[in-house]
Amino acid sequence: MVTQGMALMFGLTFIAFVLNLPFGYMRSKAKRFSFMWFFYIHVPIPFIFILRNLAGIGYQAVPVIVVGAIIGQFLGGRLNNLRIS
Repeated sequence: MVTQGMALMFGLTFIAFVLNLPFGYMRSKAKRFSFMWFFYIHVPIPFIFILRNLAGIGYQAVPVIVVGAIIGQFLGGRLNNLRIS
């Protein structure tokens, strides 16, 4: 059975995923390890942090949310690479 806390955690993970898609898209066009490359990776973090605190989700959910964010960055970059090809 899915509890309300789990539903919030997975909802926030989905939001982190969707929020990171455009940043992964833009990151894939930036020179690797440049300022903009790091900027695109780190810009969504404060928004996810604020949403997590507003939802009252503890630190235990951070690894799951980070996985969603990483997948969003990766797939956003892949979308850009598919568009260019």
